[in-house]
Amino acid sequence: MGAVGFFVLSLKIWQLNYQQIIVSRLNQCWGILTILLIASSVFAEYSQAAWLGMANLIPFFWLFIALQELLKQPIQLKQLSWILILPSLPVVLLGFAQLYLAWETPSWVESIFGWELVSGGVPEERMSSVFIYTNFLAIYLAIAFILALGLWLDSWLTRRQTSQLKQARILWILSAILLADISGLVLTSSRNAWGLAVISFMAYGVFMGWQWLIWAVTGAATTILWASFVPHFGGMQLRKIVPPFFWARLADRAYVRPVETLRITQWQFCWDLIQERPFLGWGLRNFSPLYEAKMNYWFGHPHNLFLMLGAETGIIFVLLLIGIVGLIMYRAIMMLINWKSDRFKIIYFSYLVAFSCCILFNLLDVTIFDFRVNTIIWILLAAIAGTVRSQGHIL
Repeated sequence: MGAVGFFVLSLKIWQLNYQQIIVSRLNQCWGILTILLIASSVFAEYSQAAWLGMANLIPFFWLFIALQELLKQPIQLKQLSWILILPSLPVVLLGFAQLYLAWETPSWVESIFGWELVSGGVPEERMSSVFIYTNFLAIYLAIAFILALGLWLDSWLTRRQTSQLKQARILWILSAILLADISGLVLTSSRNAWGLAVISFMAYGVFMGWQWLIWAVTGAATTILWASFVPHFGGMQLRKIVPPFFWARLADRAYVRPVETLRITQWQFCWDLIQERPFLGWGLRNFSPLYEAKMNYWFGHPHNLFLMLGAETGIIFVLLLIGIVGLIMYRAIMMLINWKSDRFKIIYFSYLVAFSCCILFNLLDVTIFDFRVNTIIWILLAAIAGTVRSQGHIL
């Protein structure tokens, strides 16, 4: 239902802004990327998988182009933040019920709503809630947490502009969402998400000029990392303070991993594929069958979006994609630096932090295979680009 809604919305925006859309050089670059994907699919090793794989990219190019025409004002970003963070509270509550009450949904729920709740989580003992795997929940909660923190700070800084009762109610709601999101992040046991939480705290500390927050986060992170990786130089003593839940997971002692599942093995395999077909790649969704044929082990993706795209679509596609996103982010940062008023500045900053964390997450994982997460990330980029263009910056 969500996909249908986005299609109808984007189609209407395209109809109303067609001439403006087609003359934009940025939009023409998305067209070039589409042509490269088609060419890559034609010459793919497993052509059918490649054509199906385009569903994870091309519709989102279309959606991005449309939404950047719609999301142009900072007040819209604030409203959008609320829309994106409010579902995170029930999502986390379902995750708690999944882990501690053994809740699970009957089979017909997935056929209607597109998600299911698995008792114990996926994988076992890690919160995944309504997502198919815990890492998708982790990046979703990281985005929600960052946006919610931006809204909380914005509400706190503007608390004297509205009634005390209304402002207190907003802060309490946001505090509950923040507490739920950070609790969910912890229970996903995602090291990537934990790192993003630390980075986001540091980013807000620098932006707000809060030295105490920077030192507190640095001290806590250093203590946990020391306990995890330096046991013979005081780490054993720190392990008496730091819960094993953290240091055992960071040290990767909670799991025994075959060499085929290691990220470094997957990345080396991708690099070899890039060297063999550097220009058009092997075709989207071709990593899994190629990896299985070589390693006799099936794996869904290589835990690095850019290496995966380099292997599957070629280096030209990857460099152009990086160039487009890099230009948008550069213009956005320059606009933030020259922001004329403090109003909504923290909201826009939260979008930059959230999207930057998505990029970092994709250096160690791949998020495009979950429709909901992929959609949210493209919405973030479209909101950033639309606001940049509305302020007169050329893209």
